[in-house]
Formats: sequence, structure tokens, C-alpha cells
Amino acid sequence: MPHDTLLLIGRDTSRATPYETHARRLRERGVATDVTVLTYDHEPRRELRDELVAIDADRVFALPMTVAHDHTTVTDVPAALDEIDAETHYCEPVGRSPLLTEALRDRATAAVPEAADSSVALVAFGSSGKPYQRQVTEYHAERLRERSAFGEVEPCYLLQNPAVECVRYNLTHDHAVAVPLFLAPTDATETQIPAKLDLDRGGLAYTDTLDDHPLVTEAVATAVETARTMADSRTPQTFEATLAATNRPMATDGEGD
Repeated sequence: MPHDTLLLIGRDTSRATPYETHARRLRERGVATDVTVLTYDHEPRRELRDELVAIDADRVFALPMTVAHDHTTVTDVPAALDEIDAETHYCEPVGRSPLLTEALRDRATAAVPEAADSSVALVAFGSSGKPYQRQVTEYHAERLRERSAFGEVEPCYLLQNPAVECVRYNLTHDHAVAVPLFLAPTDATETQIPAKLDLDRGGLAYTDTLDDHPLVTEAVATAVETARTMADSRTPQTFEATLAATNRPMATDGEGD
């Protein structure tokens, strides 16, 4: 049985994050021999280098703790993983897991009735250059429309259209709630989005992020098991494997290999 290490890699938001809660649950389930949380601020390779070099394992499964890939997770994080002296597998973010649809539904129903006179706005960060956030947000919006009794489900974004500041005017039902599609609280979810939603006006509830919801833990466990199965069967390269293979670190600012 190989010694597997699971790395949960996320941004340090300088506030309490749920990553350690998920790590504890995953350890208790025996998902891997070791489960470690690594957080970075801006430069994963520089900030995580010592911890990555020190890893002693046969195999490493690294999972970015974000709902969808962004510039950092498709470039800097896979480049940082090259520091690991072990067979390393880069996992897909959990954002497309159907389990997250149910977690989002739980967040919404805690604030408004699941009924035809209720509106849900899914609020995501968005991106001006990459489609991943929009794809994941629209995926969950469509699943909620098909699998719930809400009257309408509308996606909106902090960095692209439809803009979060406009969504209030697009919701037409008596009860309305905005649910942030984020795995952890950030300045965006605690300050920027509430301000743009103009929550002080009333008439629109606002929920917590997905945070430590048990279904997020389950989604992580499923993603790791999928990656392990593919590694054991030597399945042809995934998108994440391609990222890890092509984003090799370059020596900068005096850093060498």
C-alpha cells in the first residue's frame, strides 16, 4: 500500500478558513496516509517551497481549494508542485461536483423557502479572461433550476457580466437570497459583494460561503478517489495532469532548481 499524501492547497485569506476542518474529516476517513493544508498569499512556488520539498511520500495528490481554476491554479500552483520529490497527481477543483449543488441548495433554503415565490442568485468571483468560473456557476444554476422548487436561479459575478450589483433588479419573486459560490470567506464575500448587493436596503438575504459544509468534504474525497483510480489505471492525461507537466518553474529573482 503506497504512502499517499493529500495536499489541500488554498489561498490564505487572513481569516478563519474551513480547510483544516475538511482535512480533519478526511484524515478520520483514511482518505490518505497524510492530509496537509498548505496556504499561500501571492506566490505559491516561493511561499510553499520549503513545505513541498520536505514532503516524504510515495505519491502526492494535490487539490486546489477553489470552486474553479483561475490564473494561479493553472500556472503557479502546478509549477510549485515540481518541487515535490514524489509521484505527484494534480486534482481537479471540486466546483463541478454535483454534491456542491446540494450544498448550495442547503445554504439557500436556510434563508428562504424552497418554493415558486423564491429567487436565488448564485454569486461567483468571475474572470475577465478565463471561462472556468462562469462554466461552474452556470452548471450549478442549471442543476438548481432542474432539481429544486425555486422560482428562479440567476448567476452573477464580481468581475464580469451579469454583474452582482445588478442582480437585485433581475430577481422577481417575493423571497430572494444571494448565495456566494466560494469555498471559504474572503474579502470579496464579506465586504465587496455585500456592498455591491446593497444589503442594507433589505429585501435580499445573504448566506455564508460553502465553508465547512460536509458535502464539500465529500466532494474532496470523491475527487481524490477519482484521481487515485486514474493513477492506478494509468489513464491518459487529464487537463490537470497536462497543467502539471507543462507549467514547469522558471528560475527568477535568483531562484534556481
